[in-house]
Amino acid sequence: MKGLLLRLSGLDADAENAVRVIGFFDRLITGRAGLDALVRSTAELAGCRVGVHAPGQGLSLRAEPGEDVETPGTAPAGAAVRRLEGGVEVWVARGGAPLPLDDMLLERFAIATAILLEQSGVPRPELGDPALVELVLSGDAGTAERSRALHLLGISPAARLRVLAGTGVDGLTGRSAQLGGVRAILADTVPGPLPDGGRAGIGPELPAIDAARSWAAARTALRFTSDTEPVVWWERLGSLAAFAGRLEGPELAELPDVRALDRLAAEAHGEDTLAALDALCATGSARKAAAVLHRHHSTMPARLARAEAVLGFEVDSPAGRFRLHLALMLRRLRDNSDLS
Repeated sequence: MKGLLLRLSGLDADAENAVRVIGFFDRLITGRAGLDALVRSTAELAGCRVGVHAPGQGLSLRAEPGEDVETPGTAPAGAAVRRLEGGVEVWVARGGAPLPLDDMLLERFAIATAILLEQSGVPRPELGDPALVELVLSGDAGTAERSRALHLLGISPAARLRVLAGTGVDGLTGRSAQLGGVRAILADTVPGPLPDGGRAGIGPELPAIDAARSWAAARTALRFTSDTEPVVWWERLGSLAAFAGRLEGPELAELPDVRALDRLAAEAHGEDTLAALDALCATGSARKAAAVLHRHHSTMPARLARAEAVLGFEVDSPAGRFRLHLALMLRRLRDNSDLS
């Protein structure tokens, strides 16, 4: 279909070809296409950039042929524009001379936009904040739906924000929704201290229209949290984040180093030993780890010796700390599999 209008216009801008353009938009209307599909399909048909701008409804979409729908969708200089009721505009930006069928395309594009705005699944103003937040974070929602939901939340699609995925974080402020066992919070600033017992994964800072990506990353970060490290930033995970999508709980549980950590945890004072290992990885030295744990450094050698006996490798060396840190993080990933 790409560039169909160009081919039709090159043949003859007669009534038959005009009917074909009308039929194209009629099929979108009768099929109750979403606004994303309308804008994307119109760009394919026209062979150039097109858009819909409805600021009063929080919608501003544009698309290039062969590309996904983006925001914002304000008309560029020189674009052909058709204005509708309520301040809605549709536009077609052709780089060269207009084609004979461009007027017909713009008219039918405008009609289809007006009808689909009435039919579309964009959220209603009476929806509360949790439902709107859920829609903004949904991977299945179209750009039009997310843009409208952000408008109703008072957030610009271009505004920068992070999404926080947390448990036990009800005291934190921000627009939020409870999604399963995890609370999602839209945050334009770095959250303050967590409530006691709370944990949080913090997604990357992105334009609000891309909040679903930050939400997915925040959930991944949440899986790497623990009592000793209750806040994890997705950006700081680096390559560790790749493990979250490639290894499931049972596979993680069978890893030899994870099983060795489980055996350590089951011993008397096992959790204290694991805390010491966490602190060793975080600080890089046994003496500093003891200070973090508020223990005398003389208590560390015995704990580390026991850990090395169970794990089967030296932990207080660069290579050993790397292997230990990886094992500890994979064990967290296993233990937090229900938070994905």
